[in-house]
Amino acid sequence: MTLYDIAIIGGGPAGYTAAERASANGLKTILFEKNALGGVCLNEGCIPTKTLLYSAKTLDNMKSAPKYGVLVEGEPVFDLPKIIARKQKTVRKLVAGIKQKLAVHDVTVVSGEAVINGEDGERNLLISCNGETITAAKVLLCTGSETIIPPIKGLDEAGFWTSKEALENKEVPATLAVIGGGVIGVEFASFFNSLGVKVTVIEMLPEILGTMDKELSAMLRAEYTKKGIDFHVGTKVMEIKGNQVIIEKDGEQSAIEAAQLLLSTGRRPVTANLNLDKLNIEMFRNGVKVDEWMRTTHPNVYACGDITGHSLLAHTAVREGEVAINHILGKADNMSYKAIPGVVYTNPEIAGVGQTEEELTAKGETFSILKLPMAYSGRFVAENELGNGVCKLIVSGDNKIIGCHMLGNPASELIVIAGIAIEKGFTVEEFRKIVFPHPTVGEIIHEALFS
Repeated sequence: MTLYDIAIIGGGPAGYTAAERASANGLKTILFEKNALGGVCLNEGCIPTKTLLYSAKTLDNMKSAPKYGVLVEGEPVFDLPKIIARKQKTVRKLVAGIKQKLAVHDVTVVSGEAVINGEDGERNLLISCNGETITAAKVLLCTGSETIIPPIKGLDEAGFWTSKEALENKEVPATLAVIGGGVIGVEFASFFNSLGVKVTVIEMLPEILGTMDKELSAMLRAEYTKKGIDFHVGTKVMEIKGNQVIIEKDGEQSAIEAAQLLLSTGRRPVTANLNLDKLNIEMFRNGVKVDEWMRTTHPNVYACGDITGHSLLAHTAVREGEVAINHILGKADNMSYKAIPGVVYTNPEIAGVGQTEEELTAKGETFSILKLPMAYSGRFVAENELGNGVCKLIVSGDNKIIGCHMLGNPASELIVIAGIAIEKGFTVEEFRKIVFPHPTVGEIIHEALFS
């Protein structure tokens, strides 16, 4: 029976990154993936949605071209089947790239569902897949997450979409009701709104986008309300009746007509069918409990990515995979969640990193705000005829940068600048000394430090 240094279950961002790092550092590595390399992120999440959203942004830009002195003959039109085909091509290309990376580093890749079958007499772990069993000194669990389907009356008969079906759809629905106003729901609402679909978003919480900065979330909601999206916040879905969504707010019920439903009510870690109980691995909330080195309560089993239930983001998973492998290799490293960026790829984008006002207020901590409209950046004004935006920095009582929240393009590319300052513990004075190139939209961060 072949003995591997490490067996990785799950080939998403955490799994394939860890496999590459492990093998590159001399560890004999095997990777199991039951569906497709790249996991949900590459095949059903991050990459395909961003591909569609870029097509939508291109369409938006064409529609607004006259404001920039560029005349377009006739009304810009789109071809949804071609948009979907381009998305599929992009996914295939990136999956092939991952396969090539793993092959170059001599990672053994097995297609199938792997389970843990306990340990042998030497504390090596037994992993079974496709009727065969291998042994490994270490195991890394990277099984990801799955869509939550809430128990809404009538939902099963409604023919609803999850993000997976929405990404494969080649026909434009006349009307769309999105149940759930989190990141995924709002991004799809943005996409279909750009295609001219009448979209309604229903969110149970008082504001969209969950843990994002509430002020900026409300501003984004207002922006999309102007574009024609109807938002129902603080609203519960009671029942689905045919093409009607029965909702309740403040004790009163009403109905929303929708030709198509898109369910976007969150995700949960995949922990079933792994036989974790055979190793007495402890759970935390709805995920696997890990320490700062991504080690579970079993000393030879690690867990990274969505399975921990901590931060269901691909970039978090990648970093967790690196930390786990470094710990196995004996390299000094540990996982920090102090500066994990969150991004919503709408148009305009919204991004945040570090603490929010709401979190700090709830904890009773002292903080101050440095805030400026994005219009204080000359480059932003030159490139944005439509809409405005905000850059908000949050400063601790001892004058350190502990949060940053931005609304306006390209927030997704700029937020890491503030993230570095937060991770490194920069004070306002230290951050002011960093020279930003001119003219860039990123200068708004520098300007905000003096606001």
